[in-house]
Amino acid sequence: MTANLIGTPQTRVDGPHKVTGAARYTADFNQPGQAYAVIVSATIGLGSVTGIESASVEKMPGVIAVISHLNAEKLPYRPHKAVIDPAVGERLHILQDDNVRFYGQPVALVVADTLDHAERAAAELHIYYEARQPLVDPTDQTAERIVPDASAGDRSRGDAASAVAQAPVTVDETYHIARENHNPMEPHATIASWSGDRLTLWSKSQYLVNEQAEIAAIFGLPLENVEVICPFIGGAFGTSLRTWPHVTLAALAARQVRRPVKLVLTRKQMFFTTGHRPRTFQRVALGATSEGKLTGVIHEGTGETSRYEQFTEALTSATDYLYSCPNVHTRYRLAQLDTSTPNHMRGPGEASGIFALESALDELSHKLGIDPIELRRRNEPQINEAENKPFSSRSLMQCYELGAERFGWAQRTAQPRSMRDGRLLIGMGTATATYPAFHAPASARVRLLADGMVEVEAAASDMGPGTYTSMSQVAAEYLGLPLERIRFRLGRSGYPQTPSHGGSWTMASVGSAIRAACLEVQAQAARLAVARANSPVSQDSVNDLEWSAGHLRRRGETSSATSYQDIVISNGVPIEASGSAQRDPNVAERYSMHSFGAVFAEVAVDPDVGTISVRRIVGAYAIGRVVNPLLARSQCTGGMIGGMGMALMERTALDPRDGRPVNAHMADYLMPVNLDIPALEAHFVEEIDPHVNPLGVKGLGEIALVGTAPAIANAVFHATGKRVRTLPIRIEDILIA
Repeated sequence: MTANLIGTPQTRVDGPHKVTGAARYTADFNQPGQAYAVIVSATIGLGSVTGIESASVEKMPGVIAVISHLNAEKLPYRPHKAVIDPAVGERLHILQDDNVRFYGQPVALVVADTLDHAERAAAELHIYYEARQPLVDPTDQTAERIVPDASAGDRSRGDAASAVAQAPVTVDETYHIARENHNPMEPHATIASWSGDRLTLWSKSQYLVNEQAEIAAIFGLPLENVEVICPFIGGAFGTSLRTWPHVTLAALAARQVRRPVKLVLTRKQMFFTTGHRPRTFQRVALGATSEGKLTGVIHEGTGETSRYEQFTEALTSATDYLYSCPNVHTRYRLAQLDTSTPNHMRGPGEASGIFALESALDELSHKLGIDPIELRRRNEPQINEAENKPFSSRSLMQCYELGAERFGWAQRTAQPRSMRDGRLLIGMGTATATYPAFHAPASARVRLLADGMVEVEAAASDMGPGTYTSMSQVAAEYLGLPLERIRFRLGRSGYPQTPSHGGSWTMASVGSAIRAACLEVQAQAARLAVARANSPVSQDSVNDLEWSAGHLRRRGETSSATSYQDIVISNGVPIEASGSAQRDPNVAERYSMHSFGAVFAEVAVDPDVGTISVRRIVGAYAIGRVVNPLLARSQCTGGMIGGMGMALMERTALDPRDGRPVNAHMADYLMPVNLDIPALEAHFVEEIDPHVNPLGVKGLGEIALVGTAPAIANAVFHATGKRVRTLPIRIEDILIA
């Protein structure tokens, strides 16, 4: 039946398109007669627009329109919320009033015949404001702390406060993580074109079907009147999950000027309105016996959000189930600020919460004099103690065993500052990684063609992990065909519906739907073959037949076979079938489903100048079935690099006077570059999980970042003896006594 492609390393089927320039990204879809739009961003952090001098700008060369709240179309903004949107609050209604809610909010749009003309005119547009003092610092005591909606607030079992207070050994510390911006290579872009009341959007999106629904709701259109196209994404990391104001602006401008409009955000503008990892503050208190058994855990966290929406993430969720402890209390609050709404960024919530928890556990390890891996082993749970149900699979300690062996953890000496390479201090640290094994309803369509090719369609996205390739492998596996016979298509909202390309659920959801569609098209083809009079299997029952290597034959025989191609040709038209997949709610109720991993990092610290160099990172992960080890390792190394940025470099600094991001450019917003990248290794623990989904896969994209920052921070402590509880770790943190 199968071609044995799942589990084998396959190079990217779309690789030649990308390296030759044939792959078309959003800004490449130029349209005839296209105009260009440039956003004018607010230069105050809070207040209102009191005047716009547009008359002279409208007369500048090439200018077609200057659009603001004074002349913009009033849009219906029908209610719409997807799973990716904040449950509480209302999205920004762009150019619908004079209010300025945060620095950089779009307050006008200049449309011209060329980009150069649009940029010049936008620079000349004078806007007057009545400004008020914004609140942008979550540490400010005047910032209102609110309890988030749903179940993200407080959770408890036992009496954690008493357990910590009475414990022989305790850790009670606070941890701070800076605001981060996604900064993918490809900027946000949208090209909008109207044909009557039908709208086509070429738009960078990780969630095409939601962008379709969102824009339809904003403009009061039937869903089928909006089409979103996005075949390739040049990186996103969560920033394109939501439909941001620039998409609405492009569509609004195109309708107003009656021609296609192209709008591409500048790098600076991407710091304003397309989300960010929220700045967070956390307190972790641990109580333990002298043998290292946890008796109490308290994890309290506060994250920033905008005033008009409540953005929540899983900041404290992993603490509930990661280690065995009878007394656990978690508390999550939001600080309402005059900023744009944060957004999911790779490893959202877990990446921040795990940093605090795993740093605190490392501090406890040092106090107890117990090896960090041994401490985790002594607190390994048998079940998810928060939900009182078993894990569908949990191979965390196997990850530590494999990672420790590949990393050489046995060579580590326990005492901080005890390892050197010449004058450099060497540190080794480790941390746990985890992320839920999510699954969402998804659909796919498979079409058998007369030339022997197979078309597979799903409204998914591919921001770089290799979706084209891995989905083609799934189809080839279940159809029993070579990979080159599969033509996988994604990036259109009109294809069968899928969830967002984020949250590490694409393979679990879309891959399972493709599997279902393949099995259904096989069943249809078999029924047609049996019904055809001159077919080699015409006298047989479908139940007596099987598919093998793309051929239908009697079960157990090698002759009397007919191929997909034979059946399609005899049928006269392609054979098409759809399939869908969703998790069995009964299974979801019975099991706790998560991926796990162990990350190891080695750093070298110059004691005289405080520079930190990551020398190597080794990760071992248990993610169920691995569809493509080559792509999976690439996912892991990319996540490790993102974790390096989180640990040592990335920080968006806001001017407290107006909320302006002062480093909204690539010169001062630091990220790892080639010279920073150390030796990176990713290994996989063999894990069979029959419960998570029909493919037995778990997510990988998010967990690959989750444990890296705390592993690096723990390595820095081991090297220097200085515990830094604020990310990113800076030179001055090392130099200050």
